[in-house]
Amino acid sequence: MTEGPRVDTAQLMELLSVSLGAYYGDFTLAAASENLTAIQGKALTVLRHGPIAMRALAEIMTCDASNVTGIIDRLEKRGLVRREVSASDRRVTNLVITAEGERLAETIRAKMHTTREGLDNLDAEDRDRLYALLKRVFIARPAARPE
Repeated sequence: MTEGPRVDTAQLMELLSVSLGAYYGDFTLAAASENLTAIQGKALTVLRHGPIAMRALAEIMTCDASNVTGIIDRLEKRGLVRREVSASDRRVTNLVITAEGERLAETIRAKMHTTREGLDNLDAEDRDRLYALLKRVFIARPAARPE
């Protein structure tokens, strides 16, 4: 059995770009169906992992802290998140997703039909392999190398 041509990094990056674009478009439509912007939906997704400081959320979302304040103001007004003073540092405000915010985040995920259909085309072995690969590439990265 002969192997076909190897896929290079540039080809992988291009396919990731197309894939993430499709995912983001699907996510944006699902969030909009719940009267949220994509960035508000992303904030809810991040907050599902547990309470986080405003500044840390801004870093994760790669936006200015003042932008996060506006995003959180709108989410808080809808009862989707709440602010809590940190028990360890009273100068820090932590953000916590509410039960309603959790429900809405799950609703958005459920409405991501294009993404779900694509992933549903994978068998269990392919899902396990994709999960492991994505985790290796994006989550379990080695420590940054000195320059």
